[in-house]
Amino acid sequence: MTYQLTAPLLDACVLGVVEKEDVYGYTLTQRMMEVVDISESTLYPVLRRLQKFGLLQVYDKPYQGRNRRYYRITDEGRKQLAFFRDEWTAYKEKIDYLVGGWING
Repeated sequence: MTYQLTAPLLDACVLGVVEKEDVYGYTLTQRMMEVVDISESTLYPVLRRLQKFGLLQVYDKPYQGRNRRYYRITDEGRKQLAFFRDEWTAYKEKIDYLVGGWING
């Protein structure tokens, strides 16, 4: 991908995935990698940051004799995701306007 994902955009993407259902780290990484070029080493600091700010909750669940760490969006995380979506829409419209050569303007 030509364009870099900034920290806020990564946060928004992770919250968007987790909003749909609780996921464990590997599944989240795989879903993200289907769409953007990201590694686990990039993703886990994002997850820790979102947890630190109360946007995600973490819980462990047994699976085949081991624990899987699951991530769940919090109410505060949903509010932040709504903010990110509003910001993204406004930003995307401005970029579309500039890149699109004022076609729709």
